[in-house]
Amino acid sequence: MTPDTSLMPAVAPASRARSRATGLRNIAFALGAIAVMAGGYALTQTVENPYVFFAAYIIIQYVALSTGWNVLGGYAGYINFGATAFYGAGAYTGAVLLKAFDASVFLCLPAAAAVGAVLGLLMGYMTLRVQGVYFAIATIALVVMAHTLVLNLEYLGGASGMALMAPEAPSWSGGQIQFMFLVMLGVAILSVVVARWIEISWVGRGFRALRASEDAAECAGVPTFKLKLSACAISGAILAMTGAPLVFYASFIEPETVFGLALALNAIAMPLIGGKKSWPGPIIGAILLGSVQQAATITISSELNILLVGVVLIGFVAVAPDGILGLLDRKGARK
Repeated sequence: MTPDTSLMPAVAPASRARSRATGLRNIAFALGAIAVMAGGYALTQTVENPYVFFAAYIIIQYVALSTGWNVLGGYAGYINFGATAFYGAGAYTGAVLLKAFDASVFLCLPAAAAVGAVLGLLMGYMTLRVQGVYFAIATIALVVMAHTLVLNLEYLGGASGMALMAPEAPSWSGGQIQFMFLVMLGVAILSVVVARWIEISWVGRGFRALRASEDAAECAGVPTFKLKLSACAISGAILAMTGAPLVFYASFIEPETVFGLALALNAIAMPLIGGKKSWPGPIIGAILLGSVQQAATITISSELNILLVGVVLIGFVAVAPDGILGLLDRKGARK
């Protein structure tokens, strides 16, 4: 029997058009990432006020933090209250390497990512059959264990923390805070690149199957165990890498800061505000919430700042449960 080839000429051009469109989007994304990094460097050479870079570092850190959280909490659907456990592990990895070997931040970043990935794998393996609220409770326990461990290790400074002097910044960077701003900008861009790759690849399709129904995905032959471990490892690596430059930025690190409630709440709030289903969502949420917090820090206390985050989060959950991107999608569908 001869196959009907009448539709083949139409299918082939359509497939080529999709491939061409995908290629153009990838090129546009790559050029955008390069332009953002170049713009950040230009900023360090033209802006003299150091406070701009202190504030920008925090906002960009939030972009990486929210993106890392969203890999597990948004794409895979495993709500993670333990983001600070990974962030703190990365921060103390950087601090230990700086204290012991006077290591540069470029050595601390991959080391922290490796520590975060291993910690994520362990968490994923230990919570293999745990889902929903039980998984969320397990991640809280991870924060408590990490916090307690640091408090009882004298080498890590215990409750008093560690004060360390970072190596001198390269001459081309414009200064220490400008250099750390560029480092964090690179970390944020890398985290977004990874998140976008996940979203458009077969890995992202597997994560979406997990989010929809893990039991159904497993019955359909999806390797749920491997995907869960992958999500935990990738998310943990990004979160830990985000924390690694902290001691180079602040010259001080303490448990109450890196394992604190404010950081954990922000990590959850930002993807929820922007939207969890696509990579631009955490960026939008991080820039909006981070900017508001930096402006509010000048006038209100840190306790009121946490209250502000809580109020904003409740408002978005009530009005726009799918975040700003979801709200825009709904409005666009009505037209």
